[in-house]
Amino acid sequence: MKNKKNNTVLTVVLFALAAVTILFPLYITVVIALKTPEQIAQSVLAFPNKLHFENFLTAIEKTNFFVTFRNTLIITVVSVAGTIVTNSFMAFAITRNRGKKLYDFIYYFLISAMFIPFNIIMLPLVKQVSFFHMDNVPGLIILYIVMGLPMNIFLYSGYVKSIPTALDEAATIDGANTFQMFYKVIFPTLKPMNATVAILTFLWCWNDFTMPLVIISDQKNQTLQLAQYVFKGEFATDYSLAFASYLLALLPIVIFYLFAQKQVISGVTNGAVKA
Repeated sequence: MKNKKNNTVLTVVLFALAAVTILFPLYITVVIALKTPEQIAQSVLAFPNKLHFENFLTAIEKTNFFVTFRNTLIITVVSVAGTIVTNSFMAFAITRNRGKKLYDFIYYFLISAMFIPFNIIMLPLVKQVSFFHMDNVPGLIILYIVMGLPMNIFLYSGYVKSIPTALDEAATIDGANTFQMFYKVIFPTLKPMNATVAILTFLWCWNDFTMPLVIISDQKNQTLQLAQYVFKGEFATDYSLAFASYLLALLPIVIFYLFAQKQVISGVTNGAVKA
């Protein structure tokens, strides 16, 4: 009984620490976004007596928010759709042919790419992108789809293993080719994993700064994350406007995740355990 009580106390303490760790940075972000630089200099942690909501209007103007928001949204949504359609099919083809040397090699080759930091491949990637004239929005979308393959193949493969091959055989007997069999029979059963991959890809593309920075060359195609760099000066940074802009960019992610968190946890658990 005593051990059970101790475990309960320990659990509560750990959850409290986790909550503070997660919520404290958000509190700091909100507080700084509502302050002037003078108020920030006086005290970073204290909640301001006067709230400066005009910081958000200034941040919207300086980042050209609605244009950069649109660019980011287009890149993210198209990348998510392309990732689900292509990565799921590749994972299905690889998983159903595991045991064959070629497909085993492709699987382990792709999985091993998860452990390669982007910084290592960044320079040769930029040179290739420039050579093929892919330093634009379509090029960035293609890169997101391709570079998401390692993690998505891992997740999808684990889930595809749980789908009986009898479905494949029944579709083949009915005269379906490989594409018809996958997209009409198998793909609908991947709904939980599709939701997980969609959410993870959405979060990655929306929050990414490095890839748009090194790929996008045209100012009009700038993403919201790149536009936020305007607040960083050579000798000083306007933190109040910067943090107001961060909050504006964060809100869609928070809203999106609140509605979809169950799918993330369920899909990742199913895919990882079955892998």
